[in-house]
Amino acid sequence: MKLELYQVDAFTNQLFGGNAAAVVPLPDEMAGWPAEQLMLQIAAENNLSETAFLKKLAPAHYQIRWFSPLCEIDFCGHATLAAAFVLFSREPAAELRFSTLKVGDLTVQQGQDGWLEMNFPKRPATVQAEIPPALLQALNHQPAEVLRSDQAWFLIYDDASKVQQLTPDLAQLKTLWPFDVVATAPGRGFADGQYDFVSRYFWPANGGDEDPVTGSIHAGLTPYWAQQLDKTSLLAYQASSRGGVLRCALQGDRVQVSGQARLYLQGQISLPA
Repeated sequence: MKLELYQVDAFTNQLFGGNAAAVVPLPDEMAGWPAEQLMLQIAAENNLSETAFLKKLAPAHYQIRWFSPLCEIDFCGHATLAAAFVLFSREPAAELRFSTLKVGDLTVQQGQDGWLEMNFPKRPATVQAEIPPALLQALNHQPAEVLRSDQAWFLIYDDASKVQQLTPDLAQLKTLWPFDVVATAPGRGFADGQYDFVSRYFWPANGGDEDPVTGSIHAGLTPYWAQQLDKTSLLAYQASSRGGVLRCALQGDRVQVSGQARLYLQGQISLPA
């Protein structure tokens, strides 16, 4: 059996930047999904942050599932961006709709300047009664504030340099499963202040040490920084070694996260019959 495979660099306009994702559009004639173990094996073989599997439901409407090399993921932004980039090249449409198992329907439109505009549910972070000791013990810089969303612990810093200098104890962070960890700070003093906020994302329990660019977490970062900076349109930078740029906009109970993408490769997966 042959499956199509694309690899796309998301949240960048240049190859070898942003976050690489694999996209596997399943054949229309395939009944149901492949076995979960097989999808996990494919994701592990790809060895990227995520592999997105797509099953067509109707024109411009797909069900999407995301797998890291370790497990199925509830919500992934950069692989959704990569999937939309692939599908728009194959099937011209004004809008794509992705149905998901955990976060409802997501839509993606092509902006006039070529950026892909994803519409996500708002997933705000809130104050928690208790902070796990392992979280604070893992950090070489203590945050000014700690919050948590359904996805991750939020470490709020007052200076982007502290986010850049973080070298967390990943073994400690792994004990926080099922939650990941995002560190964020205002963008002043970073890259001539061109970004409203910066972040880094660590997820040793669910995928890897540091995620290069994490679209999904901006569904929580955007409402936080929109309130802090008193503006609803923001430009964000994820300060990993690859780096990525995201346009973010708060729209009521939804968040628009936009990015660019580049195709790296197209090929086939060869599976036993």
